[in-house]
Amino acid sequence: MNEQDKYTAHNGTSHTNTQDTMGTKTSTTYVYDSQLQKKPSELQASYEKELGMHMDLMSVGSGHRSKRSHNSTRTMLASFLIGAMVVGGFAYAADRNNLFSGGSAAAGSGTAQVASGSAQQDAGLTTASLGSDATVAQIYEAASPAVVKIETYTEASRQSTMMDDPLFRQFFGGERGGEQGQEQEEQQPSDQSSGSELTLSGSGTGFFFESDGYILTNEHVVSGAKEVKVTVQGYDEPLTAQVMGSSYELDLAVLKVTSPDGKAFPSLELGNSDETRIGDSVIAIGNPYGFDQTMTMGVLSAKERPITIADDQGEHEYEHLLQTDASINPGNSGGPLLNEEGQVIGINTAVNAEAQGIGFAIPTTTISKVLEQLKTNTL
Repeated sequence: MNEQDKYTAHNGTSHTNTQDTMGTKTSTTYVYDSQLQKKPSELQASYEKELGMHMDLMSVGSGHRSKRSHNSTRTMLASFLIGAMVVGGFAYAADRNNLFSGGSAAAGSGTAQVASGSAQQDAGLTTASLGSDATVAQIYEAASPAVVKIETYTEASRQSTMMDDPLFRQFFGGERGGEQGQEQEEQQPSDQSSGSELTLSGSGTGFFFESDGYILTNEHVVSGAKEVKVTVQGYDEPLTAQVMGSSYELDLAVLKVTSPDGKAFPSLELGNSDETRIGDSVIAIGNPYGFDQTMTMGVLSAKERPITIADDQGEHEYEHLLQTDASINPGNSGGPLLNEEGQVIGINTAVNAEAQGIGFAIPTTTISKVLEQLKTNTL
């Protein structure tokens, strides 16, 4: 390798034509010749040497004009210093006033105000602000009165006692007979005479979709219930609901309650789930594990999800479900999944118990097709 090759990784600029001993041109190599590798003292000495040689040449060539040349050099140096000061001052002022960033205010104590100010809006920028949190609170405040808690009651067999044992009655005179036994049976409450009474068997969520008392929920929430009670905000006692229609295949049910005071119930608007996009913010409201009116928030994780759920009647196939990472737990079933406008885009239905943040909701596109049939029990 010749002497020229070992400079190809340095900084600086120059180029050299290399020739062999015969004078024939072989190649042209562009290299980076670094002046930054010299020490400051060496640079100063080199500069003073060059300046001294230049002054000597001017003195020899000019003779009696050397004084004028010296004054000219001082004038040029003074002009250079003045120019440097002017340019430096302008650069400082430009940086201080942020002249080259479109007029945006400098970052400081007003950072939050700048983030939502008109300067960034004019530049086409969008940033998160406290207004988004206020919007979520407003959606919950408006929607939660229409969300109800549903409790179901079923018959529970009366527990047997020793008095029910025929052998016990035979030896200890417990056998009922004659008019005395008939009188005791007549005095029994009707639910006891049938050998059962109503007990709380489960709970879930629903919501008013019409102000005259129609409630939408899951079929599995009210399945097998002898009586359904609905807790509505603003009422001291639960209201008894009637199951108008249900569909096991779709896991949908419509209930109906009557207002004791004749007032209209608050209701939620059904939106179009087809217009939603993956990544949209969603809000779930329900009664998970008995914690009434719980709100959770997340995003729409996926659409058109098929899942299979095993229940008492076998495997239940669902299609076209919405997937969300908003927390869905037992008790959320039948509750609304809302979009950013407060519209219902789905009914919370299922959750993957072995995972976190994988919940599913029946989309409103499925619900809207059968809603009137559910109301009239003609599905």
